[in-house]
Amino acid sequence: MSGAAGRERGSAQPAPRCRRPWRLLALGLLSASSVLAAAPGAGAMSKEEKRRLGNQVLEMFDHAYTNYMEHAYPADELMPLTCRGRVRGQEPSRGDVDDALGKFSLTLIDTLDTLVVLNKTKEFEEAVKKVIKDVNLDNDIVVSVFETNIRVLGGLLGGHSVAIMLKEKGEYMQWYSGELLHMAKELGYKLLPAFNTTSGLPYPRVNLKFGVRHPEARTGTETDTCTACAGTLILEFAALSRFTGTSIFEEYARKALDFIWEKRQRSSNLVGVTINIHTGDWVRKDSGVGAGIDSYYEYLLKAYVLLGDDSFLERFNTHYDAIMRYISQPPLLLDVHIHKPMLNARTWMDSLLAFFPGLQVLKGDIRPAIETHEMLYQVIKKHNFLPEAFTTDFRVHWAQHPLRPEFAESTYFLYKATGDPYYLEVGKTLIENLNKYARVPCGFAAMKDVRTGSHEDRMDSFFLAEMFKYLYLLFADKEDMIFDIEDYIFTTEAHLLPLWLSTTNQTISKKNTTTEYTELDDSNFDWTCPNTQILFPNDPMFAQSIREPLKNVVDKSCPRGISRAEESLGSGPKPPLRARDFMASNPEHLEILKKMGVSLIHLKDGRVQLVQHAVQAASSLDAEDGLRFMQEMIELSSQQQKEQQLPPRAVQIVSHPFFGRVVLTAGPAQFGMDLSKHKAGTRGFVATIKPYNGCSEITNPEAVKEKIALMQRGQCMFAEKARNIQKAGAIGGIVIDDNEGSSSDTAPLFQMAGDGKNTDDITIPMLFLFNKEGNIILDAIREYEAVEVLLSDKAKDRDLEMDSMDQNLSENDSHKQSSEETTSASQDVGLASEEPEGEENSDVTQPDPLSPAHADSDSVSISNQDSYIPENEASTQEPECAQVDNQAQEQKTETESDSKANWDNKVQPMESILADWNEDIEAFEMMEKDEL
Repeated sequence: MSGAAGRERGSAQPAPRCRRPWRLLALGLLSASSVLAAAPGAGAMSKEEKRRLGNQVLEMFDHAYTNYMEHAYPADELMPLTCRGRVRGQEPSRGDVDDALGKFSLTLIDTLDTLVVLNKTKEFEEAVKKVIKDVNLDNDIVVSVFETNIRVLGGLLGGHSVAIMLKEKGEYMQWYSGELLHMAKELGYKLLPAFNTTSGLPYPRVNLKFGVRHPEARTGTETDTCTACAGTLILEFAALSRFTGTSIFEEYARKALDFIWEKRQRSSNLVGVTINIHTGDWVRKDSGVGAGIDSYYEYLLKAYVLLGDDSFLERFNTHYDAIMRYISQPPLLLDVHIHKPMLNARTWMDSLLAFFPGLQVLKGDIRPAIETHEMLYQVIKKHNFLPEAFTTDFRVHWAQHPLRPEFAESTYFLYKATGDPYYLEVGKTLIENLNKYARVPCGFAAMKDVRTGSHEDRMDSFFLAEMFKYLYLLFADKEDMIFDIEDYIFTTEAHLLPLWLSTTNQTISKKNTTTEYTELDDSNFDWTCPNTQILFPNDPMFAQSIREPLKNVVDKSCPRGISRAEESLGSGPKPPLRARDFMASNPEHLEILKKMGVSLIHLKDGRVQLVQHAVQAASSLDAEDGLRFMQEMIELSSQQQKEQQLPPRAVQIVSHPFFGRVVLTAGPAQFGMDLSKHKAGTRGFVATIKPYNGCSEITNPEAVKEKIALMQRGQCMFAEKARNIQKAGAIGGIVIDDNEGSSSDTAPLFQMAGDGKNTDDITIPMLFLFNKEGNIILDAIREYEAVEVLLSDKAKDRDLEMDSMDQNLSENDSHKQSSEETTSASQDVGLASEEPEGEENSDVTQPDPLSPAHADSDSVSISNQDSYIPENEASTQEPECAQVDNQAQEQKTETESDSKANWDNKVQPMESILADWNEDIEAFEMMEKDEL
């Protein structure tokens, strides 16, 4: 989520509790720029290069904004692949994602103040007139209270803030009379019914026309909301109260924050992800700084800045102390349980936590901000974008990337804090990747899968509202701005609220309620208002020295912490035993298991079982480590099953006017050319075959020869279709789903299986496209006739100008090799093969291996009061990140000697565990099924 604009003035001594820190804070950080910018060897970017990149950001914004206005407005969002607007109810439902859409021209409202930041004042004036004239806030539609607040209410207030600023300057907006503020007030009243609960926490959804619990509202039955959803209201609601003099909005937002604070876990000072809005009970007891909680912490610090209320600062510092004590494991930020904060709740991180380094900059805690940011940057350099979730060893957990701006936000604040030109280079990388991989003819498309480069027909409003704002500010000098950005605070959606609101219409009494709940240690207030002497020691290479050890963390090492079992025994910082490294024949590993209360049992059939007796652990900390180890075994089992499945493939349209900018997610085939072994892929023009189903001899072979054949699913086996088009001379095939409206956006990955016979004779690549993606190619044929595509394991660079002769040679080589490398495909469950007409269809869709809903808990059983894990296949596999060569050799030996060790999928499902751990196991299972 977004941060606030840094602003401060350096002081001679540290000021732990500043009453009005904002301008003091930012100028102090910015003054550090001269320290690091002058560092020898820092490689400062030239002014010309900065200006060029700033102009490039403007051009990219124009491309996205113009396409939205031409192809989508007044719809809420642009669908950049199909060049049309996304209207809720007219497109397949995307679940909770669609709760942001309210038929109120979301993208235009969200983008208003961005236009002014980018010096597009004429466009801003025209946009404001459109909003006033066209936008209707009285629609019979159920929307998210959280998303509507940060995007629409925040967008209207941000637009009003810059409109009155421009009017005061005297050139633009002279006609403006607060129309955006009137709309914001109307919307504020439409959101208030959501707060009609005994706790003061709002319902997660509200009907814009009928409110909540009205017979026609279709909402009001929910019992749970996320912490961020209820705790990210104070800035917009308080600003609305201060602008209008109507105190009720700020009162409701404060009451919600007060309730969350009171319900925090008192011993750890952490909050959970999900809370019951009526009872205040924590529904999900895991805690982190990512999805579900993120902006709650952000708004506590910024509420203090904007409103000057010390209680918000005290709460933030209390939470921050807990975060750094339990969640921060530099450079990682890992979720923990609020009741047992020494126990990690999951082994992966979500992309929304990328905002946190920016928030740490605003607090003044620079070192961990630099560390986490660098870790995230290394992940981006590996995958081009930050995956929606990734594991602690930096593998993709969820492969989507909806063009989120949080990393760009933290990059901007770190540059403002350090002046280090390194962060300008980071910003340059972000610009290049967006243009290279996400840019399409009608805007910028979200990434469906960062591994393949495939696209999703989606361009969220926050991309225009935040991404371009932060990137432009990163490269802009003060003289490039038409107003002083330091006079504003950024909301979580990067909307601008003026700091002078702190002294306007102060209708709320500033009662310090925090100390009623906790006694605060003075150390909690360290770093609140930092000065440069503390932030940046005399070493001018301070930031670089922090980053350097992390340069190769993603590719060459596995991040390891200190095992608490060993720490408690005083044996020093040794790497903890991880499930992926465990070997049943290693005496040292067996000794570590014994300390953790984990027993290894050899069964008569050669299998190995792991059982945990928590009471037999050396200490309670060792017992916690034992549970963590067992849970890693559960995840490893699930991961191993997923890795047996083929990853998605890519169909990339490379001809005019697409030039590789449109990438479609395709399902693989278990026969034919293996595209993962032929990096060049197969490139050719497409042709529709006759008959279209491909189930008999092709009657138009002259049109198909040396082309990629398009055909429809159904009426015969996939392998039969492949043999028919291969006989006709096709160099590849694309099967298009005949199920109208099917899409990779909503359906799991589909894999094509063989026909139960030997398929070595099929040497061409075959891919499967759902109906929606297939129609994109068919529409392109109708409009441009000659359409050329590239079939590959992942999208290639967008500047595809391969020499045709080299391409043909590459394809010929691929065909020759494929006959040697392809193997017979079996019809296992999870594959899909078409049946001849008249027989029972046995098509089975393959679950998406990225989906967190398919955790394999069935491979674990808990009996009596012991935690039990069946035989460990992990002991036969090479670690993901082998530390030394002889370790890899040891794993290989283990593979040969323990070939019988594998996971037994027939054991009983998990049912019970020690009462002390029961709550934690349930939380693990719930988190694996949750989606961001």
